[in-house]
Amino acid sequence: MTVNEYLRAIAGSLVVASVALGYWVHPGFLVFTAFVGINLLQSAFSDWCPMMSLLRKAGIPD
Repeated sequence: MTVNEYLRAIAGSLVVASVALGYWVHPGFLVFTAFVGINLLQSAFSDWCPMMSLLRKAGIPD
């Protein structure tokens, strides 16, 4: 898997987990969903994502 595939898998997992927590535990967890969405949106325009930097440092190939 490449950095982009890992990024999509991580972002999707975080969104699903935070929506589930927001539904079953507390609606405040939906703020985390918004944070992930805002980060994805800014990375589309700036071509920089903190998670991609971490994945590259972990040795995941581009």
